[in-house]
Amino acid sequence: MKKLLYILALNIFVFLKAQDIHFSLYNDIPTTLNPAICGLYFDNRVIGAYRNQWSSVSGGANAFQTYGISYDGGTGKKLRDRRIGYGFNMFRDISGDARLAQLLPSISASYIHVLDRKWRGSMGLNFGLVYRTLDPNRLKWGSQYANYQYNSQLPSGETRPASGVLSTDIGTGVHISYAQSEKYISAKDGNRFDAGFSAYHFRMPKSAFIISDERLLNRFVFYANGEVNIRNTKIVLVPSMVYMMQGPNREFLTGMMFKFILNEQSIFTSVKKPSSFSFGASYRFKDAIIPSVLYMWDKYAIGMAYDINLSQLTPASNLRGGFEVMLRYNVMAGYGKNLGRPDVKPSY
Repeated sequence: MKKLLYILALNIFVFLKAQDIHFSLYNDIPTTLNPAICGLYFDNRVIGAYRNQWSSVSGGANAFQTYGISYDGGTGKKLRDRRIGYGFNMFRDISGDARLAQLLPSISASYIHVLDRKWRGSMGLNFGLVYRTLDPNRLKWGSQYANYQYNSQLPSGETRPASGVLSTDIGTGVHISYAQSEKYISAKDGNRFDAGFSAYHFRMPKSAFIISDERLLNRFVFYANGEVNIRNTKIVLVPSMVYMMQGPNREFLTGMMFKFILNEQSIFTSVKKPSSFSFGASYRFKDAIIPSVLYMWDKYAIGMAYDINLSQLTPASNLRGGFEVMLRYNVMAGYGKNLGRPDVKPSY
């Protein structure tokens, strides 16, 4: 009975409240954090992501699924002090018994300014569409239960919601980056630091399925991450944090990864490919512990994470939260080469 109540509450919450897409590997899917990151590190980069959450609670078939693809790049290869970045995201999520779904296509643009050999600042703008759908025929109401049995032929007594709602979305952000080296995978002197702030859902129109004043609440994001090399070793510490606010809701995620350099990048030739393996964990405050791994080889990367649920939903979830996987391919080299600096190797 308790599990049934959790499932019912979860589906009601999803139906009534418009939710943003959600990932645990935020640092590896950075364009979901801030449009100012687009084109900051790579000429052309493609990232695919998939997340499956709450299958243990929803019975598997109605698990909350999020998947999509992200692309970003930049122009201005011959400009030494400034550059224009651009990006495109296409994400979709499906959740709950009513198959509440969102299709989120968006485009981004950023202006990147090189302050000196180590510091860069950027600002970005994001414009997107939000297309929300659900299947009203899958909704079950209390008035349709007789003698504790559900009867779809009984009238619900409720206003039938629309099956689709389309709205627009605007976001913006700023970012600051410090790097001693562009060889992020394998350079022992590659200490770096990134931080930024972004805001989404400005002036977003109404997005309710039933006539009301419901809007997707403004979301504000603060984040920071870095890489700290331990001298005379092949170990790199990778701390990170993300703090988000959306209406009355708060999310705080902090973690640490340990990166081991397996192969250093060749200085004079491209025969020897850089590679590294990282493992660690994050903690989402009052919600989950998230162990994760990341393997990078040359232009390719794969990352995986799993949410171990520790929230009040634990009696129903049995600690099982969500599985997430990320694939990345850097089509072309990073900004060290793009900005005309002959003293560094490309960023992979």
